[in-house]
Amino acid sequence: MPSDPNFDVRTAIYQLAGTDLTQIHGIGPFLALRLVGECGTDLSKWRTAKHFTSWLTLAPGCKISGGKVLSSHTRKTSSRITVLLRFAAVTVGRSNTALGAFCRRLAGRIGNAKAVTATARKIAVLFYNAMRYGMDYRDPGADHYEQQYRERVVKQLHRRAAQFGFTLQPQPPTA
Repeated sequence: MPSDPNFDVRTAIYQLAGTDLTQIHGIGPFLALRLVGECGTDLSKWRTAKHFTSWLTLAPGCKISGGKVLSSHTRKTSSRITVLLRFAAVTVGRSNTALGAFCRRLAGRIGNAKAVTATARKIAVLFYNAMRYGMDYRDPGADHYEQQYRERVVKQLHRRAAQFGFTLQPQPPTA
């Protein structure tokens, strides 16, 4: 019976890519290996992350005729990478991370399928930036994400109230 080889995929991917791709939530050693295997280590053939996500068919479509938007659905694909990124997004959606909070917030607003696609796109952008620019990813956590979201909403409410000539005052805490 053959013994298991002493081979650590994570360190091999780190040596190949120059950055630890497994720091990105949802990308484990297996997915990192598949992504590098499919895309290579030189992502300069895609000028931007938007081009990369469009190639993966994770970007919204843009069918316009006569100034009218006919469809903005993402294209159908048989890409193995896209399927794996969607699986990773489903897994991340259940985690207590910033990406998980993003996925859950979108799922409540636009539905699970679109939230999974948007989260998969975000994971693909993080992968692109890590490979192309050597960016290190540090998860700020779900609480940090929720706090930033709350601040954005409050700032937007203040701006909208000012447009209508009102001012918002915070409610005093009740005892």
